[in-house]
Amino acid sequence: MTRSFSGIKPTGHLTLGNYLGAVRQWVEVDQHQADALFSVVDLHALTVDHEPARVRRLSRQAATLLLAAGLDPARCTVFVQSHVDEHTRLSYLLECTATDGEMRRMIQYKEKSARERAAGGSVRLSLLTYPVLMAADILAYGADEVPVGDDQAQHVELTRDLAVRFNQRYGRTFTVPKAVLPAVAARVMDLQDPTSKMGKSHAETAGIVYLLDEAEVVRKKVMRAVTDSGSDVAYDREAQPGVANLLEMLAACTDGKPAELAEGYTSYGALKKDTADAVVELLRPVRERHAELCADPGYVDGVLREGAERARGLARPIVDAAYAAVGLMRPV
Repeated sequence: MTRSFSGIKPTGHLTLGNYLGAVRQWVEVDQHQADALFSVVDLHALTVDHEPARVRRLSRQAATLLLAAGLDPARCTVFVQSHVDEHTRLSYLLECTATDGEMRRMIQYKEKSARERAAGGSVRLSLLTYPVLMAADILAYGADEVPVGDDQAQHVELTRDLAVRFNQRYGRTFTVPKAVLPAVAARVMDLQDPTSKMGKSHAETAGIVYLLDEAEVVRKKVMRAVTDSGSDVAYDREAQPGVANLLEMLAACTDGKPAELAEGYTSYGALKKDTADAVVELLRPVRERHAELCADPGYVDGVLREGAERARGLARPIVDAAYAAVGLMRPV
């Protein structure tokens, strides 16, 4: 069976954008079509200034929400990255395979380091090298496929390059994975800035719908969404990004088509109300299941423990083979 790896960073509370853009695809498609591994990649949250207790809290919340959304431990492997040492073991070998130029050309490094410097902060070395850790996340499991959005495609290309280079230098060790773009991936934009992606790490939260927002909070955020000049409801992302974002959210929640949905509205108010209702209903079972899981922490602990054990069992032979291939002595 094809094996896939997906990860989510605990750098903020999970959002509607995370759910519609990735998690729902994992639940409805990926866990049924592949030997799928889903990881809370907590080590990646350490590349910027962070509060340790918050990272720990958000890591558990993310894992619980993945289960609440419908990932089934009987069908897939759910675990926390730092619980499996093979990620960091392999990352160093790949740092010895990658080049400084490759790291500095990564688009996300350029953008994030520029923001950090503009804010007067220092740039951590891990921000430069974390794409190598991401490559290790994938290669440690012999993953054939990596479901990603457009913004992560460059990282998968780097992973492929490193796998090919390692195999050529030291003998075939790694499966060369390929990026898989979801056939239909909802792109959810910020409700207050519909030209920007709805991100869980943003400082301004008025335009972000979080999975654990209460129903009335969700309604308030959607009803206050920025729209566009004029009053006609039409699906035109360039001319009417605010309206287009609402139509795409509604379409993603109801399995409709944005352009067709637009024909049924004559006012922004009606569109906002229906979108708010649809989002509330979509998130209701996730919030309810999350509450049930929080009341049974032993179950979540068990899932993560068993997930890490299985992940470790898959990764260790591959990483041990990589250590032997580069010339390192086996433990005595």
